Amino acid sequence: MVTVTGFSAVSAAYAEHSDSARGRLRHDLVERRLRAELPASPVRVLDVGCGTGEMTIRLAAAGHHVTGVDPDPLMLAVTAGRLAALPGLRDRVALVEAGVEGLSFGREGFDAVCCHGVLMYLDAPGEALARLAEQVAPGGLLSVLAKNRRAIGVREALTGDCRSAHRLIASGADRSPGNLGLETRGDTPEALDELAAGHGLTPLTWQGVRIFHDHLDDTWAPGRAAYEAALDLEWAASWRSPYRDLGHLVHTLARRPDRNRG
Repeated sequence: MVTVTGFSAVSAAYAEHSDSARGRLRHDLVERRLRAELPASPVRVLDVGCGTGEMTIRLAAAGHHVTGVDPDPLMLAVTAGRLAALPGLRDRVALVEAGVEGLSFGREGFDAVCCHGVLMYLDAPGEALARLAEQVAPGGLLSVLAKNRRAIGVREALTGDCRSAHRLIASGADRSPGNLGLETRGDTPEALDELAAGHGLTPLTWQGVRIFHDHLDDTWAPGRAAYEAALDLEWAASWRSPYRDLGHLVHTLARRPDRNRG
């Protein structure tokens, strides 16, 4: 497995994208699904590849105890700075500098394990999924957000870059340039579900993320009503094929059976 490194140079760009309406759309869709799957009472969450802490902070604000893990010290410093301004959340969050390959929390220690926007930077998902799955406690949830291999070329086509779109689509490419200018690799939801099942987890229904708004750039700045309408549209389409198959990202979830239940 290739270690995810080298993000210090793009951390500012990542934070800017995360704060844009297009970035917020991704976070809102993923958070809505997580809230639907997690219990209302506080649980232990591991957020692997937490970046600048967006989902870590959202889940802590929902009352959960979150361990945010990232290999980039600058990303963690941004997260720590955000937490410093939120004293009510600091006791619920621990930050650890590590990558997927450096997880050292023992086995089955978390009620939810999130890994969002990480697999696309690895050569293959298998070893990472194995390490993530072993952290999931009985009854716990694994949440993976990955680049959608089937949608590679769609963004280029919708932005008018027909030459690049044709090359990617005709060649069946499994990777393309991402938001940060780095080439990223795609996975299919079926392959991710199969990997999760191979480690004893039961796949849940997957969703497509950012189907109709992915081709917009980070200057897209809708008003509140327009944003809410876009969010509701994306949520409705995210469950349904063929729409979800065209989402730039796929959100797959799987649950480890609870051995204490019959």
